[in-house]
Amino acid sequence: MPEPANRLVIALAQIPFIVGDIAGNRDRLRKARAEAAAFGADLVMTPELFLAGYPPEDLVLKPAFQEACRAACEELARETAEGPAILVGLPWVEAGKLYNAMALLNQGRIEAVRFKVDLPNYGVFDEKRVFAPGPSPGPIVFRGARIGVPICEDIWGPDPVECILETGGEILLVGNASPYERGKLLVRQNVVVSRVVESGLPLIYLNLIGGQDEIVFEGASFALNADRSLAVQLPAFRPTVARTVWERSDEGWLCVEGPREVVEEGDEADYSACVLGLRDYVDNNRFPGVVLGLSGGVDSALCAAMAVDALGRRRVHAVMLPYRFTSNESLSDAAACAHALGIRYDIVPIAEPVEGAERALAKMFEGRARDITEENIQSRARGLILMAISNKTGAMLVTTGNKSEMSVGYATLYGDMNGGFNPIKDLYKMEVFRLSALRNRWKPVGALGPDGEVIPENILVKPPSAELRENQKDEDSLPPYPILDGILHGLVEKEMRIADIIAEGYDPDTVRRVEKLLYLAEYKRRQSAPGVKVGPKNFGRDRRYPIVNRFRDPGLPAKPPDASIAPEKSAGTSERFEE
Repeated sequence: MPEPANRLVIALAQIPFIVGDIAGNRDRLRKARAEAAAFGADLVMTPELFLAGYPPEDLVLKPAFQEACRAACEELARETAEGPAILVGLPWVEAGKLYNAMALLNQGRIEAVRFKVDLPNYGVFDEKRVFAPGPSPGPIVFRGARIGVPICEDIWGPDPVECILETGGEILLVGNASPYERGKLLVRQNVVVSRVVESGLPLIYLNLIGGQDEIVFEGASFALNADRSLAVQLPAFRPTVARTVWERSDEGWLCVEGPREVVEEGDEADYSACVLGLRDYVDNNRFPGVVLGLSGGVDSALCAAMAVDALGRRRVHAVMLPYRFTSNESLSDAAACAHALGIRYDIVPIAEPVEGAERALAKMFEGRARDITEENIQSRARGLILMAISNKTGAMLVTTGNKSEMSVGYATLYGDMNGGFNPIKDLYKMEVFRLSALRNRWKPVGALGPDGEVIPENILVKPPSAELRENQKDEDSLPPYPILDGILHGLVEKEMRIADIIAEGYDPDTVRRVEKLLYLAEYKRRQSAPGVKVGPKNFGRDRRYPIVNRFRDPGLPAKPPDASIAPEKSAGTSERFEE
């Protein structure tokens, strides 16, 4: 029997994936394995469900999909007759049940498989819908080392790791598909510290990287030694195949070599997530580029900057669509922004389609005063023209509405809500301002846009306006954005009681009005384009509210339940802006 290895070179394949592109994911892993072989790796590790892509949703229930994943796994296994072994994530069918699995491919065969035990069913996750939970996992023996292979959620509680420890595990290799969320890296590290302290074992946390619909996986993989010291930190938002070297002593396994990268935090991380999400959505859906309406406002300017950073200036086309309410200031600001970004910029006036629609409706609307209906015609004319450009050129239309607007319905269906993807959908208005100012002094590593100021200063200081009527300002209809965003953060992210938000100093009537608008706009959000998730509760996967909904928080202080009636314990509208 061969002597147990006292040194292992483990390659961490933090590499891109595409859901459903099984052959492509297989080939990406092949390329990573070749790179790892060149630096002497013994084992190449992938994140959770890498061959399938994450989240596969109900696609994973198709027998043909399951079979294709298994065939790719077997093909890769045969290739390990020589060179590094592979630890790969994939869906696995056994005894009529479908599991979320990690498979060890070594010496030309599939040597071992381990199944995920704890299936998450909250937020963006819905794994209990498609997978069966696996049994408590014991370690896999690889070159004499007893390797524990918990999968993602398995380390968020103590039991699976405790089982691995009790059955002789020596090191933990955890494949993850943990989506980006503001501040999430620190949360992950705290979870890992808890498991390391409880088990006394070192742990590798390898995370997916790439955008999938609304979700962005930022990578930022890391490893801790048994003493909780940070041994490895991979970059965020950038792929890599990292070499880590582990040595065994009487005290156990210790990482003696591995990269230590600086990871973006805060606003820089949010901006990078939006860029990565937009890039992968456009590229993975094979769009040649994007088109967007550039209005001279901050939202479209930030979206244009993100698009150029993601795709390069030649793949971004901006269009200004002026009407008689469009100010000269907006015209000059939009032109200056397009010039700073170096993108194609066209002007298409909308007077003819707007006034043609009004003439067509004049008889029907006779005797009725002008109101928000005519404003929405302007927005829909712009949406129609932008969609026509998208259809003709094949470029995807970028939607540019922020979370504040989408929360309260300050948007027009089939108008400014038109489009295929929204990179700022989960950014409140004040965050849009903050990220725009950030981009003028910084850009992400690998961004394709120019350095320096790309969003003219005047865009950042002028009052926001939809410019759908004379001298219109957003604050004519909405509370000031700092107030609106604070109330919305309480209602959406924190699910706070009205009374508790008022107790923070907000005007009671304003809070109640914002809550009402939030509920009334649900039907619009259901029809909105997908967009990058950056916060703890995005509209869509994280927050699912009924459209028909008559509940309103009465705004009364919380009171304890009435014990006298408690059950016995068991023995066991307008379109643009709606009020």
